[in-house]
Amino acid sequence: MKIVCAGGGPAGLYLAALMKLRNKDHHITVVERKPAGVTYGWGVVFWDDLLDNLYNNDPESAREIRDSATRWEDQEVHVRGKKTAHLGGYGFSMDRKRLLDILAKRAMDLGADVQFEREVVDLVEFADADLIVACDGVRSRVRQLYADHFQPNVEVGRNKYLWLGTHKVFDPFTFAFEKTSAGWIWFHAYRFNTETSTCIVECSPETWEGLGFDALGPDESIEFLEKVFESRLDGHSLLNQRRSFDKMQWLSFEHISNKKWYHNNVVLMGDAAHTTHFTIGAGTKLALEDAIALAEKLHEHEDLQAAFKDYEEERRTTLLMLQRAARNSAKWFENVQCYIDQESIQFAYSLAKRREGKTALEEASWRYPLWRYPLRLAIQTTAVLRRLRRWVYSAKRELHSARRELHAVRRR
Repeated sequence: MKIVCAGGGPAGLYLAALMKLRNKDHHITVVERKPAGVTYGWGVVFWDDLLDNLYNNDPESAREIRDSATRWEDQEVHVRGKKTAHLGGYGFSMDRKRLLDILAKRAMDLGADVQFEREVVDLVEFADADLIVACDGVRSRVRQLYADHFQPNVEVGRNKYLWLGTHKVFDPFTFAFEKTSAGWIWFHAYRFNTETSTCIVECSPETWEGLGFDALGPDESIEFLEKVFESRLDGHSLLNQRRSFDKMQWLSFEHISNKKWYHNNVVLMGDAAHTTHFTIGAGTKLALEDAIALAEKLHEHEDLQAAFKDYEEERRTTLLMLQRAARNSAKWFENVQCYIDQESIQFAYSLAKRREGKTALEEASWRYPLWRYPLRLAIQTTAVLRRLRRWVYSAKRELHSARRELHAVRRR
């Protein structure tokens, strides 16, 4: 089969590798408009469930991803003027560029043709392809070419957000909320290697405009944000990857869905097909799992349309709960002002439960006495118990990792 992946992100590269593993005679081309090694973004996050899935499909690249990832422990919630709350838990993060390098090398080692600095303008140039996979991101060119068939729907989120980095290494996954003259502004931060963290700044459009970000240039914006978050950055600077732009690249999240995911021999995958709000950290996971599902269905069915149909149905079903959780999470952050006056543990509990989509009225009524809080949050006031919990998490994680590796060895 002759396959073209329009887009050299995680989904397209991983699909190329998986298809080659299933049949080395597939002719696969991955087309990416950016130069090799160039990407916008900082770190990506994921959890054990994704690593399990990667090991089940390609242990070789999974091991490289695991070895290149860093692990963050605990989650901390800081609100100006309140005691720090701890939510526990752990996850993995890694440099997005490193992830792409691993996947690109794996695809090329298996025989895929990965072409950088090639823009997809029209699909006429791929007229001889049996299959074209549109995995070219949120603003997919391929999806736009066939918009009448895919019927995309784009809903723009309310809040403004900004992807930045910092050399302040946040060992716990950190939420920090600061009050300004124009309202609350906050960041989500996590380390993705030993010296750099992702730092996503977010606020309401009223706060964004009230603080003058609509008029400030990049350097002025960074300087202002460094002052706002001075107490959390410990003297470290914020890093902006897009310094060549005249204005800061503030974004409003785009919730993308499509009425149909395939047309003729073209199928959508990753952000071209769907998006989930960044506050649940599922984008990379869903892109890679799309690739896994599509590879499986293409291997199972000789007929493309049957493969596409099964792929779309399976992925839509899987996405339902995550998309609901993502929308609830986005809405919680869009209504931070409804919860921010709660005392620290209650606010942290509300933050932890944001995916469930409780209304502001329900949240406001959660004024239980401390003994009624779930144990996993109440114990956060005791450092010894927090250390004990980290030890338990660490032991469980090591056992899980050993079982995963043993299972991968047995499958060879």
